[in-house]
Amino acid sequence: MNKREVTEIKRRLKKESVTISKMVGCYVDSSKEKVVKFRHSFLNLEDEEFYKYLEIANKVLSGKIGNNLIELSFPTETEVNGGPQQSLMALRESGLENDDLLDVFYDHVIETYDTIDNYLILLFHDTYDVPIKTSDNLALDDSEEVYDYILCAICPVALSKPGLSYHAEENSIGAVDRNWIVGATESGFTFPAFTERSADIHSVLVYTKNAKEPHKEFWENGLGCTSKFTSTEKKNAFTNMVSHAMGPDNEDTEDVLIEVQSNLNAYIEEETPLREKDDPIILTPEVIAPILEESGIREDKVKKIKEDYEQFFQEEAPEAEELLDTKVLKDNETRIEKKVLQEKVVDLTKQLESAGVINKDGDEIDIVLKVSSDRVDQISATFVDGQRCLVIPLEADDQTTVNGEKKYF
Repeated sequence: MNKREVTEIKRRLKKESVTISKMVGCYVDSSKEKVVKFRHSFLNLEDEEFYKYLEIANKVLSGKIGNNLIELSFPTETEVNGGPQQSLMALRESGLENDDLLDVFYDHVIETYDTIDNYLILLFHDTYDVPIKTSDNLALDDSEEVYDYILCAICPVALSKPGLSYHAEENSIGAVDRNWIVGATESGFTFPAFTERSADIHSVLVYTKNAKEPHKEFWENGLGCTSKFTSTEKKNAFTNMVSHAMGPDNEDTEDVLIEVQSNLNAYIEEETPLREKDDPIILTPEVIAPILEESGIREDKVKKIKEDYEQFFQEEAPEAEELLDTKVLKDNETRIEKKVLQEKVVDLTKQLESAGVINKDGDEIDIVLKVSSDRVDQISATFVDGQRCLVIPLEADDQTTVNGEKKYF
């Protein structure tokens, strides 16, 4: 699924356009016991519940594609009777009305989802009359297909924080009654995937809130799919490859990483105009090697990084954008601006010292005099009305300037 297809489905998950028919759920405690199961007609929910559940459903289709949202395929061997894909097909076709199928699904999630926390499993069922679109992306009223799909959200459940509150009935301040609160969606999926604006029963779109450590055990064992790396995992792996090759005690590692990111960014900027829109820039080992060399990395270290790179990305080479660390680039810009500012401060300090405005210790000088050399000996100090003063003899045609302004005495 691309960004446009995800947006098309997500656009439906709004108060005025949502058509979700059923929602079912199961609350699981830390002992992996099913505490409560429930079923609701979604559109009949009270407003407060309706919006909270709708927010949870929306989250399953949120985030960056390739990082928080990843499309996974079902291996052929899983598309058999009793396999994960077939179980999802049965759930969808039942409209979430079959309690036996739901119990099997809940048990399967409990068995394959690795967490020590309490959590809530939610399933939503929806159908979408997919409108025909013209070549210029205009939607027509006619529909060729009904996209029948389910959304699954897995949310952590934790005790609210302890605190004090006002108890109106007793007119007193006391401890807050702590409740088990459903948190933001942690993992989820949409089945089947909405690929090329059509149901693809051979794929599922998975969601993860934490792109650094997604629940891959659920992708592989729960859904029966071959997992993929998120963009965050790819970027971190690449950074570790460079750092490891440079050595743990190398003081230049940080500067080298910045240089690699700067050169990678420059490569993307050069290549983008040469490609069709949305055509990805793939970083094969042959492409990444020159970027590393341009960053000042020795040939033997480039060779080591290239070997690690080939091993890690043996299934599929990453897109350039996935390895680009915009935070590093932004921090580097800030660092450069700070360095330039520091250099300007040094230059300005030297100018002020030269002008006699401050001394070399950086202390301000309250009075600065500039007179011709033949008048220096005429300057003296004396007391006037008990105040020590400098006395500078003035001729009738002398001009004086104080703080940049002409003064006449």
